[in-house]
Amino acid sequence: MSATSIEAGSNSVVRNSLVKLTKGAGLIVGIYLILYALYVYQQPRALSASAIAALINNTAPLALAAMGQTLVVVSRGFDLSVAGVISLCNVVLAVYPIGGPGGALVSMLICVAIGASVGAVNGWLVAVLRMQSIAATLATMIICQGIALVILKAPGGAVSNWIADELTDRLWKTIPVSGLVVAAVVGIWLLLRRTDFGLSLYAIGADEQAAKLSGVNTTRVRFTTFVLAGAVYGLAGLMLSAQTATGNPTSGTPLLLLSFAAVALGGTSLAGGGGGLFASVMGAATLMLLQKVLFSSGVSSFYTGMFQGMTLILAVVFSGLLTRLGERK
Repeated sequence: MSATSIEAGSNSVVRNSLVKLTKGAGLIVGIYLILYALYVYQQPRALSASAIAALINNTAPLALAAMGQTLVVVSRGFDLSVAGVISLCNVVLAVYPIGGPGGALVSMLICVAIGASVGAVNGWLVAVLRMQSIAATLATMIICQGIALVILKAPGGAVSNWIADELTDRLWKTIPVSGLVVAAVVGIWLLLRRTDFGLSLYAIGADEQAAKLSGVNTTRVRFTTFVLAGAVYGLAGLMLSAQTATGNPTSGTPLLLLSFAAVALGGTSLAGGGGGLFASVMGAATLMLLQKVLFSSGVSSFYTGMFQGMTLILAVVFSGLLTRLGERK
């Protein structure tokens, strides 16, 4: 074997390794670990159970919002109603608190029902009436935020103590409850992804016309996707309410753009047809951890958005470069 062949083979191995790094959640997990190492260097107590739990609690609302957004993006759509659903769930829990564990269960069901109902409207507008997803979900977001303002005109109210205390607590002083909620949604998705619905979802995102010719009921799959996404947004509203312990009719607005950023940072193509929920969770976790790192570094909060945007651009560009490198022969 010639030296040229050996060199070519070595370069091929390196390129393949780099491409594997960019697939799935590999790249974003690597970025997260680097950021976390920097955070631990700045704050040695970041490795304590309480600090880890606090970080997971802060990440949970955005992670859930990003997971719901991922479902719609994979199907080649966009969902702006996430902000309205979260705001509406938040004010409902703050104005009409229900105490005790039973009340928490009812509150969770109410949030999921609100989200699923809004998702059903989105699904009907997009899948049945064939409206553009941006226009349809923008309309439902505005409606939800209007209803939230009717219920609570200004920040106030109080979420039930059980929700605020228990959903931000740790089981056996170790496992954050919010982390279990996120993990449960990811686990359910891993099961759904292998079903006909999951396969059809990716097929629609890749090529809706081809999926339809293959016998996929694209209307039903797209409708179901919006309903499931809305239900997950409802859980995000529940976890955000547990974090803030109060209500705000615009509480979901900051999560709108961040949910898209988390999806893109996790490597899910906004053109549809690829991606996964775990990668989006890691994208959300990275964005929240970056805030912690910047704060520990003494950087003003006014620059947080700028650094988050720069991180998103660099991650997407780096991933694209490595992918092109792997495609070279």
